Amino acid sequence: MRAREYIQDLASNGCHYFTTADAFEAVAGNPPAVRAQLRRLKQQGLIAEPARSFHVIVPPEYKRLGCLPADQFIDHLMQVWGEPYYVALLSAAERHGAAHQRPQATQVMVRKSRQILECGQIRVEFIARGDLEKMPVTMLNTPRGVLRYSTPEVTALELVGYPNQAGGLDNVATVLSDLAEEMAADKLLEAARLSPLSWSQRLGHLLELVGQGELAQALGPYVREHARSYTPLRRAASIAGAKRVSSWKLIVNVEVEPEQ
Repeated sequence: MRAREYIQDLASNGCHYFTTADAFEAVAGNPPAVRAQLRRLKQQGLIAEPARSFHVIVPPEYKRLGCLPADQFIDHLMQVWGEPYYVALLSAAERHGAAHQRPQATQVMVRKSRQILECGQIRVEFIARGDLEKMPVTMLNTPRGVLRYSTPEVTALELVGYPNQAGGLDNVATVLSDLAEEMAADKLLEAARLSPLSWSQRLGHLLELVGQGELAQALGPYVREHARSYTPLRRAASIAGAKRVSSWKLIVNVEVEPEQ
């Protein structure tokens, strides 16, 4: 079997991924000859290589992208890497219906930071969270399988925890106003207990700011019981002369203006 026949056979069976090792096993020839066949298929736009030794078959409808969409190969790539993951932050918020600012890359939470992955017009940004395996996730179907997403509640907490990856606090507040419709108070408290306390302090304040007082109230008793010190709303900004909100033990050292 030659490489072109191999990928045609895979695609006809609904599989759009393979590793270089898989190809060595299935395609006739020694490794250098098989690699040469794969290079030709890549030059013809029939396959792409989002990550070293991990290939995707590119159907005609995605040829202009030069790759499969990220949500159609991330789960399989992470299985090959043996990595826990979930789609997070603005990418998860978009899937949950909050899409004011479409992320330029698919954002994926992993245990340790990795370089941005680029494949044609597709970009995948990896964000590190060492305890991600404790986080509740939602499994959603894609045209090529399933994908793990952070729940709306985990997404909300991580948006305030990683504001630089979420377009800044103004955008975080804007997204929260839509994401709140998908959130449940009991699940928010459950996720809060698994996350840094400072995230709950910031999130409670921002939820009140966007008119989601009921959700904020779910975090109030938890913060009052456990918060021992004030935390800044924005970590990198000066706290000199900033207003203090005692209910959240929060130093409001920046003005947040969500889009209307």
